[in-house]
Amino acid sequence: MTWLITGGAGYIGAHVVRSMVDAGERVVVLDDLSTGVVERLPAGVPLIRGPVADRALLDRALAEHAVTGVVHLAGRKQVGESVEKPLLYYRENVAGLTVLLEAVVAAGVQRFLFSSSAAVYGVPDVELITEDTPCAPINPYGETKLAGEWLVRATGRAHSLSTACLRYFNVAGAAAPELSDTGVFNVIPMFFDRLTHGGAPQIFGADYPTPDGTCIRDYVHVADLADAHLAVARRLAGQGTGDLTLNIGRGEGVSVRELADLVAEVSGRPEKPEVHARRPGDAAKAVASAVRVSGELGWTARRGVREIVESAWEGWCLHHPEARGD
Repeated sequence: MTWLITGGAGYIGAHVVRSMVDAGERVVVLDDLSTGVVERLPAGVPLIRGPVADRALLDRALAEHAVTGVVHLAGRKQVGESVEKPLLYYRENVAGLTVLLEAVVAAGVQRFLFSSSAAVYGVPDVELITEDTPCAPINPYGETKLAGEWLVRATGRAHSLSTACLRYFNVAGAAAPELSDTGVFNVIPMFFDRLTHGGAPQIFGADYPTPDGTCIRDYVHVADLADAHLAVARRLAGQGTGDLTLNIGRGEGVSVRELADLVAEVSGRPEKPEVHARRPGDAAKAVASAVRVSGELGWTARRGVREIVESAWEGWCLHHPEARGD
């Protein structure tokens, strides 16, 4: 097997590449480096620089490297940006995926793993979100991920591909500091950023129907997520045609206030969080049911929230030395 990993120089992508390479899989990366970092890639992994919408580039890459499976991670993923720029998100996440699948079918590639998101569910009022929970996305990002799932499954049925759609919950942490998330778009790096620059962590909404009034979320370590990709890739390599749709989460919730307390402890900066008004569209609770992925693959998340925060802080300090206050 040779796997083409789109977006493989990104934060999640680099972890997936490393997990698969360490396990002996042959990997080729396609990345336009708009957010990816070349230095994240292991030595010897071929990098093809360009977008997934470049059909000629895809055709050459699939043929020259004798690709037999694709892990599609490339795409836009910021909720706020998707609301401001829906056309960009549909072009990048749906039109780009269409071009990629056309190239995959033309090349006779039979295995396709799609990076989806818990954003496809919207804000369901359930204790645990299962893969059968109705999908009702509330922003263009979630819409494009759901449309991508539809497209992947339809292509699989029509062209006898083995496919999988992985619905990530909140991904954080780092397997190594140099692989850490350099963006400030998710709650943990947002907390770090505020503390680094002399501010207090911000909590949006403390009047939810939860034990401490703040939102509850499911956080999964990015290294566990990468291992899930490896398990799914090997499942696709060994089975006939079919489709998997799996939640990737720990199956345990952590409140935003609990997370802020843990960040304060790990960073050594016990700033009291600032409480602000709720943000539109935030669910009180969004926690995955991880029963199906465990039953299908024997995969469970091995790393807890403390390890997530500690590894994320180590990576943050690598890129922001001033954070340690030395």
